[in-house]
Amino acid sequence: MDASNFVLSGDFGYVVLVMIFSVFVLMWMGFKVGAARKKYEVPYPAMYSNDDRFNCVQRAHQNTLENYPSYLLMQVLSGLFAPKIAAVSGVIWCVGKIFYARGYYTGDPSKRIQGSFAYIGLLIMLVCSVLFGLNLLKITNL
Repeated sequence: MDASNFVLSGDFGYVVLVMIFSVFVLMWMGFKVGAARKKYEVPYPAMYSNDDRFNCVQRAHQNTLENYPSYLLMQVLSGLFAPKIAAVSGVIWCVGKIFYARGYYTGDPSKRIQGSFAYIGLLIMLVCSVLFGLNLLKITNL
């Protein structure tokens, strides 16, 4: 790919839609934290509680927010290189985060591992992002 003649593929629309889906995932998690605040009587601005059931809901959301900038960067960069692969990878990440949260919401932190497949999506996006950079530098031509 010659960067001087770069044209955004129409398939990048899939990437945009997946990023919008990721916003809905974050909103869902945020609503769950709000509901848990009421259920476990944790007033604002307290971030945590003596009740680990609330803390598990809070951590699921907070951890996802902590990782969200990396996800977004990889989603965009990989989407510029291979939009359909990036979109599928982004869906894997989002669904993995849903499973992660649902496992964490049980109150047993070890069940968050159910969503560990989210890293498969992130890893694929990382590889595509590296290939994109290498192509721009003309080190490889995939």
